[in-house]
Amino acid sequence: MPSPPTPGPLMIIGGAEDKLRKRAILKDFVAASGGADARIVVIPTASSLGPEINEVYEALFTKLGAAEVRTARPETREDAHDPDLVQALEDATGINMTGGNQLKLSGAICGTPFGDAIVDAHERGAVVAGTSAGASIQSSHMVAFGAGGATPKQRMTQVAAGLGLVTSTVIDQHFDQRNRYGRLLMIVSQSPQLLGIGVDEDTAAVIEEVDGHEVLRVTGRGSVTIFDPDRMVTNAHEARQSAPLLASGVVLHVLPAGSAYDMTTRTLVPPTHTVDESEAAEIAEAGRDLRRMARDIAAGDVSPTNLRRRMTRHRKRLSVSPTPPATDGDK
Repeated sequence: MPSPPTPGPLMIIGGAEDKLRKRAILKDFVAASGGADARIVVIPTASSLGPEINEVYEALFTKLGAAEVRTARPETREDAHDPDLVQALEDATGINMTGGNQLKLSGAICGTPFGDAIVDAHERGAVVAGTSAGASIQSSHMVAFGAGGATPKQRMTQVAAGLGLVTSTVIDQHFDQRNRYGRLLMIVSQSPQLLGIGVDEDTAAVIEEVDGHEVLRVTGRGSVTIFDPDRMVTNAHEARQSAPLLASGVVLHVLPAGSAYDMTTRTLVPPTHTVDESEAAEIAEAGRDLRRMARDIAAGDVSPTNLRRRMTRHRKRLSVSPTPPATDGDK
């Protein structure tokens, strides 16, 4: 009996991803979706923009090398029962949900055949990405709306159901830029079984299954903030109206690009240290030079003056070593 397919990666983007310069996050999405074989479906339901939002993403993903880009835009729950829209997702290798109003998005697709088709696509291996509203809806519990601020206060936000692609979590976006620490802390104070994930702009939390564990890796310019409230102490059950909440014992993780976090064990994945190739080559050359000088001194055939001159030439050679030519991504 064949083993079940591995679920595809989830790309949870905090909003305002770079669309004009290096477009690193969008490039990663196209590559993970199959590159030149990618069949991408854009879902702009959350957006208040018209056909222009479709054109922007279709042009972007086509320019980045995707084989096929199409749009599926259910605006109502009735639309989300349309067999043609559901069928548009059946052979997708990548699905991208745009930003906008996450309550509009969840209200239109959660619990419908269209929403179920997104979950099915993820489970068969397709990449599911979403920015801003499209990020929040991927969690089991979704921030519907609410005020910003650093202090958690009773009733400062409300929660709705998401697609549940990431279970037992609540995801917020534009996190640092819009100071959403307080509202995410409020949610985990009221529901300490949830892991709180806040994603900065132009940043992605990429979640993949690795050896049976859900592992979150961070890419982009900002950070991903995680609140683990498993052992927290809170007064959320008795705080009144908009009173500040007690939130003590929350484990905080702030993860910049290159960091990884095991969501199954709720622990940081130890960082791996990489060696810069040019730096390693420079150190090796310096070591060879020092060994050569040591041999010369031992042989007694080199004067201190010549040694100083050799060292000066060596330092100049290192300081003017040519830099590699810029690639397209560096321009």
